[in-house]
Amino acid sequence: MTGVGRPVTGSSVEGMLEVFDVRADGPHHYVGTSDGGARRVVDGSQLMAQAVVAASKELPEYRVRSAHAVFTRAVDDERSLWLDVDVTHRGRTFGGAVVTVGQADRRCASVNLLLDTPTGDVIRHAAGPPPVDPPAEAFRYDMPMDGRELRLVGTGDPNDPDEVGPPVLAAWLRYRPVPTRDDLARALLAHFTGHLSISTTMRPHRGVGTALAHEGISTAVMSLTVTFHDPVTWDGWLLYHHESTQVGGGMSYVRGQVFSEAGALLASFGQEGMIRAFGDDPAVRLPAEARL
Repeated sequence: MTGVGRPVTGSSVEGMLEVFDVRADGPHHYVGTSDGGARRVVDGSQLMAQAVVAASKELPEYRVRSAHAVFTRAVDDERSLWLDVDVTHRGRTFGGAVVTVGQADRRCASVNLLLDTPTGDVIRHAAGPPPVDPPAEAFRYDMPMDGRELRLVGTGDPNDPDEVGPPVLAAWLRYRPVPTRDDLARALLAHFTGHLSISTTMRPHRGVGTALAHEGISTAVMSLTVTFHDPVTWDGWLLYHHESTQVGGGMSYVRGQVFSEAGALLASFGQEGMIRAFGDDPAVRLPAEARL
């Protein structure tokens, strides 16, 4: 099936992996660049991905188990950024770190990471994937990144204010190449968790969609949590399943899961998003049916 999308830019998966791979620039200090795609504002999930790599380089004997990021300032993709890693714990089996991300003299985000060492199972179970259409039956949706193929289940355009559905959105995603380095694989898996959550929240509300973002509505990802379920390896398609469980008071919450095409649960995530109207009276700029 064919859907719609945004204009293609010079972004690529290989280029994004280079962005994630921040470099050391002194003790506990790393520097990097950004890729804002068609926008100058950098996705918060890119900052999380870079923090995953920075913490992995600072604590190479561990792997990242989970990351919780809070985004307090926008990041300009035309300026370099820095990451300071504060190691809070370096134990026999677990490590901890707080990564502060900033530009110039301004702090923009803080990422708290839990790391651990590989260990065997005492017990094991995992949720299975939801029953959704396979990639071949989903709508192709173009996003500005060469090497990334995206297909959406049940909608051809998640940004359309007039396309109404339940507060659930499933997306099949395929990357070329898939990184072999563990830290880059986790970073890449985390990167897309911030992309469709606000669209998922808006789906039930006619007249409201992310196509209106930065016009009548102000939206932003404010926090993002990702937990990795080992082993974090895959080949072929990934299924990102989003469910918006609450929206109100200018904030939304979405929970989600990432599965391999074979049905293995690779990661779970949650996102807090800002959805607010411009002006002193938020209700003035929204259509009446969206306020129901």
